[in-house]
Amino acid sequence: MSEPTTTTRAVRQLWLAVAAGDERGAAAVVHAALAQGVSEEAILLEVIAPVQEKVGAEWAADRLSVAQEHAATAINERVIATLTRHPGGSRPAADRGRVTVSCVDGEWHALPARLVAEVLTLRGWRVDYLGAQTPTPHLIAHLHLTNPDAVLLSGSITTHLPAAHAAVTASQAIGVPVLAGGRAFGPAGRYARALGADRWAADARAAADVLEKGIPRPDAPAVRHVVDDLPHLADQEYTMVVQSRPRLVKRTLADLEHRFPAMSVYSVAQRDRTAEDIAHIIDFLTTALYVADPEVLTAFMTWTADILTARGVPAHSLLAGLDTLADQLHDFPRTQKLLERAATAVTEHTVRPAPDTRTSA
Repeated sequence: MSEPTTTTRAVRQLWLAVAAGDERGAAAVVHAALAQGVSEEAILLEVIAPVQEKVGAEWAADRLSVAQEHAATAINERVIATLTRHPGGSRPAADRGRVTVSCVDGEWHALPARLVAEVLTLRGWRVDYLGAQTPTPHLIAHLHLTNPDAVLLSGSITTHLPAAHAAVTASQAIGVPVLAGGRAFGPAGRYARALGADRWAADARAAADVLEKGIPRPDAPAVRHVVDDLPHLADQEYTMVVQSRPRLVKRTLADLEHRFPAMSVYSVAQRDRTAEDIAHIIDFLTTALYVADPEVLTAFMTWTADILTARGVPAHSLLAGLDTLADQLHDFPRTQKLLERAATAVTEHTVRPAPDTRTSA
């Protein structure tokens, strides 16, 4: 068996440190890798990024608590900060141009955007990193102030696509091109294209390559409405379901209590968690309506089925919630089709063994 590479060893050691909550140990791992000749970019993308992916996978498999997941993420963020000021380190002159890197409004998974910002800085760009959950009006105010060559929008959760769409159109309306990235924008960036983004990049290196080639500025764009990009929204189903969200959560929770008498002894915390789960299903349903893609909802439902299974909750319980929502939304044909597809996906998924979400490091 061949000896592990320096990068492979660093991934394993960093994982052990962040899982143990050992910030000093984590920092020592990455600085030892630097001393052994691993570049900063490689540490960011080939050590820290895969460790962060493992953090998410371990949480999904119920082997890390929410608190442990947050602590591990915070350690990775602080380790990144140490790279910018390590002894002997130097950054290239920021002479390629200026860009803004920001998460879309509501997106609190900021580490992917932080990795992009750091890689672009290493490639010689002046980067304004705005971090998580940047409201679109504040983003646009910043773009007015700085007039960057491009704005890079990061999103990890699909339900933030409507907010991303607003940011895309607002940025382009003031002449700033948009480069989108992150899992929220779908496989091969299909939702980025649907929302009218100028470019899409799969990762930080791809984003740097796109910027290197240049993104033309929009030519005095006219005011663009949502239906200009997504004409299916003219049926108003998305709008009406979004407006009905509080009522749908309340009625679905009440119906589930009727179907499952065991819920009568739920604690307040358990009832709140159930209401949150219903709200998440509705959020993914409305996003599927927004982009006219059933996979938005079916992927979330099968992922949720695996999460519930890992926590000892029967995944088929999701079907009751989908049935209740279908009863309430019987007048919306696109919505009915989405709920039917989701129910079929859950049924087919739960008869197969759940995938092993563990990752090796």
